Order: sequence, then structure tokens, then C-alpha cells
Amino acid sequence: MTILGLELTGCGGVAPDAVLDNETLMQMVDTSDEWIRSRTGIRQRRLASPSQSLGELAAQAGTQALEMAGLAANELDLLVLATSTPDDLFGSASWVQHRLNAPQAVAFDLTAACSGFLFAMVTAAQFLRTGVYRNVLVIGADVLSRWVDWGDRRTCVLFGDGAGAVVLQARDSGDRLLGFEMRSDGSQNNCLTLGYQPQAQALTSEISVSQGDYGTIAMNGPEVYKFAVKKVPEAVEKALFRSGLTTQDIDWLLLHQANQRILDAVAKRLKIPSEKVLINLANYGNTSAASIPLALNEAVRSQQIQPGDTIAASGFGAGLTWGSAVFRWGRFAA
Repeated sequence: MTILGLELTGCGGVAPDAVLDNETLMQMVDTSDEWIRSRTGIRQRRLASPSQSLGELAAQAGTQALEMAGLAANELDLLVLATSTPDDLFGSASWVQHRLNAPQAVAFDLTAACSGFLFAMVTAAQFLRTGVYRNVLVIGADVLSRWVDWGDRRTCVLFGDGAGAVVLQARDSGDRLLGFEMRSDGSQNNCLTLGYQPQAQALTSEISVSQGDYGTIAMNGPEVYKFAVKKVPEAVEKALFRSGLTTQDIDWLLLHQANQRILDAVAKRLKIPSEKVLINLANYGNTSAASIPLALNEAVRSQQIQPGDTIAASGFGAGLTWGSAVFRWGRFAA
């Protein structure tokens, strides 16, 4: 079987209009702008309105990515939506497919929390490399504001909403995805959860079922920090090794935008200078599966990232899951 390559030809990113800054948050919980910024690096976050759906954000980001790639929606073969907050528990990818008017594309959701976009991109790449599909849209989107306890200052300061997307297209020669590493450790699952809270409902005198709802985000911050600063550099180094590269060969380090302290610690361990680290955390907060493509889109559209630039990206979060991918942005030269 011939193994094909791929290139990244378009990106998009959107966030809701509503801005919740630290000063406003101070009126809601016992916190301060200085406390939030010094511990997280976040100044504000974007929040979806009650009428704004996850699917709408995802479709808007997907439309932007398709337009940049010069690809019509009806040319799509596959749509992978990375999200932990679908509008429908059965999944939102098919709704997005319909909204985009992409009837030929098979569509499915992929859930890996804050690692979701990276996991989805690597998954989509396998369909391209085997020649099954030629044109794929990968979207990372989350509306975490639905599941935040807005009275818990440990978590409500962290999260925001958004969506980002990338178009991947097959090539008969050459490959822009150079290497990757994906990992999971369920033994640490309780460090970051959004758990189902069952309530028994009796159907008969002998049979009961669960008719509950999901709770709010719960996180052991110190444990997540220790996990990230240890595991993420290892994953980046393994992906670079598989790419035949070292940290000196990359142009940009693109990490899940979770916490400024984590970003700084990971970059320091990898000996990557701060000017090579892509960061937009201050303006969006932690947008989970959306954070990597949102930051990528901003850097591409501002021309900070140039075609051919080598990027080491890494996602990490609930599960616990983590991974890294090394890729070059843009099309191959004609």
C-alpha cells in the first residue's frame, strides 16, 4: 500500500463577542486581577451567549478554514469535530456538516478534552495517508462556560469558549506532518473531571434507572500542573525524535493554552526561547480543544507563522491525555 502525505492548507478561528475580563470577574467571586494574572496569565475570556451554540462556532471556524484553503464544502470527504461540550450528547459533527453544506463528508465527534484537536488531527491524517480520503476538515471547539461553577474561583477564572479549524489535504508526495506522540493515563482521571451525577428513578418496585445530569468542572490544579510540566516536554521530544528533528529545528512551540506558568515551565525544560512560543492565553483563557487551532489561526493570519515554518504542538488535559505533533505549515511549493 502506498503511503500518501498531507499538507495543511487552511485555518480558521472564532470566539464569542461577549468578553468577561478580570475586573468584572472580581465582582462575582473573591479574587483580583493581580491574583488571576500572576497565577494564570489570563486577562479576559470570551463567553457564548445562551442562544449561541457550539455547532455555530464550529461551523464559522470551519468556513474560514475552507475559504483559506480554496476548498468548497462539497469537496470535503471527512469532518472530525474535537469537543467535550457538544450541543447534543449524541454528537454535533453531523449538524456542523449540514450547516457547512458538506453532504459528501462523513462526520463524527472525537472527545479527548484539551488534547482533542491534536488527537483529531493525527486521527484525520491516517485517513489521508492511506488514501481513503483526500480532503479533511478538523475542528476543535468547546463551550466550557456551560459547565463552570461560577462561584468557584479556582476554576471559573480559567475557562473560555471558542472554535478553531484546520484543513488537511492529501498529497501524492511529501508530508507536512512529520511526527507525533499520543498518550493517556486513566489512573489520574480524577484530577480533572466533569462528572455525571446520577439520581435514581424507580420504574418498578424492583427496577431503578439513573436520570441525572452532569455537574461542573472539578480540577486538582497542583496535580495537573505537575503532570503537564513533566509529560508535555517528553511528548514533544518524542515527536521531534520521530521527525528526525531537535528543538533547535523548530520555528514555533504551540502548546494548549491552559496556564502561563505551564507554558513557561514547558518551554524552559525544552530550552526553547520565549520568542518562539505562541501565546494568546491572555485574551481567551483555556478554550480546551479550541485553544491550539485558535492560536494557530491568529499566528497564521498575522503572518507570524510563514509557509514552511516548523511547529511543535502539544495538547494536554482531562483523561488524563497528552500528546504532541510536529508539522510544517502550508502547502508545498508548486
